[in-house]
Amino acid sequence: MRTTGSVLAVVPARAGSKGISGKNLRTVAGRSLVRRAVESARRATRIDEVVVTTDGDAIAAEAVAAGAAVVRRPAELAGDEASSESALLHVLDAISTPLPEVLVFLQATSPFIDPADLDAAVARVVDGHADAVFAVAPSHAFLWRTAPDGTAVAVNHDAAIRPRRQDREPEYRETGAFYVMRTAGFLENRHRFHGRVELAVVDGAGAIDIDDEADLALAEALAGALTDVTANEHAGAAAPTSTTTRDPSPTRATPAPNGAP
Repeated sequence: MRTTGSVLAVVPARAGSKGISGKNLRTVAGRSLVRRAVESARRATRIDEVVVTTDGDAIAAEAVAAGAAVVRRPAELAGDEASSESALLHVLDAISTPLPEVLVFLQATSPFIDPADLDAAVARVVDGHADAVFAVAPSHAFLWRTAPDGTAVAVNHDAAIRPRRQDREPEYRETGAFYVMRTAGFLENRHRFHGRVELAVVDGAGAIDIDDEADLALAEALAGALTDVTANEHAGAAAPTSTTTRDPSPTRATPAPNGAP
């Protein structure tokens, strides 16, 4: 295939899934997960083209209907052990040169991706402030793990000290919704976190990642309460101005070179 712009969005959407049968075609508020991801990417003004990589005929048809191009993924890259990076690399291999300058990786399992968040993250990479930017939500959780002997061990805090929420250093959890990266750096390092990595803080209320039926039910319930800009577009309404994107990272005065620490 041939790309026509400098920013390419890729949505990996394989047909198989252990947690939910046919997960990527399951619906939230009447639209399939793969369609929701494609429509969010298409509404982002900084994204030039959207590709869905899949091994499923029904997913491919849904992707085309939503306005995306399709790259058919071979069986060896569509199993449970295949990495997301392998799917992205396969798409780039299928593209005629020149390659896009920026690669945007979206996960269909995040049904509430705000196009404004995508635009802000892409701008930070295109403008040279970062080599990779990914979606996170604020977290104030006290995390624990279990030691080999079964005892509880504090992970991100001192168990003897219980600071107030406002007294703790901010922490962020990776939502999985999107990752924006320089294509050249991704090809060189073969993973999404390369060079100068920064956070794109998104609204935690919609930062759900669907892995099982309970997550899908929660997303369905949330859909009626959240400001879903892609649903507004689908209904023909004007999209509201997003107020959810926050940037905890310092702005660089000069572009960050690929591979910068």
